[in-house]
Amino acid sequence: MQDRVKSSLVALRRILRATEGSARALARETGLTTPQLMVLDHLAERAEATPKTIAQSVGVAQATATALIEKLEARGFVRRRRGETDRRQFWLSLTPEGQAALEAAPDPLQSRFAEKFDRLADWEQSMLVASLERVAALMEAADVSRSGEVAPLLHAGEVDEAHPEARDRRGPNGRN
Repeated sequence: MQDRVKSSLVALRRILRATEGSARALARETGLTTPQLMVLDHLAERAEATPKTIAQSVGVAQATATALIEKLEARGFVRRRRGETDRRQFWLSLTPEGQAALEAAPDPLQSRFAEKFDRLADWEQSMLVASLERVAALMEAADVSRSGEVAPLLHAGEVDEAHPEARDRRGPNGRN
C-alpha cells in the first residue's frame, strides 16, 4: 500500500517540477509569467479586448487581470485606450513589442498538455478529470477552487506575480 502512496507522491512531484521548469524557461526567455503570456495570447487572437473579457478567458479574477495588464502595459506589451461611448471602459490591444514577446515565448506547458489531452478518448479524459479532482480533495485543495480564484493554468506561483523569482523575496507569512 505504501508503494502506491509513494508512487502517487512521485507523480505529483513530477507534475510540479514540469510546471516549475516551464515557468522558469518562460521567465528566462521572455521575462513573462505564464498568466502574462496567456493575456498576450488572448489579445493576439483579437483586435481589442476589455479587462473583463481577459479575466474570463484567462480564468482569473478581474482584479488579478488588472494587475497582469498593468505589468504588461508598463513593459510596453499592451496598449490601453478609453472606450468612445463609455469613457469608464478600457480597451486593450497588443503592441508590436507584445507580439514579439509572444512569438519569442516557448510553447507553454498547458498548451502541450491540452493538445495531448484532446487526443485522448472521452472516457480517458473523464477518468483523468475525476482522478485529479479526487487528488485535489485528498490534499484538501477543494476549498481553494470554490473561491473562484483558481485559474486553469499550470503555474506554481501567484497569477499576478511579475516574475517567478518574486516568491523568493517573500517574508515568513508568504507575502511581500
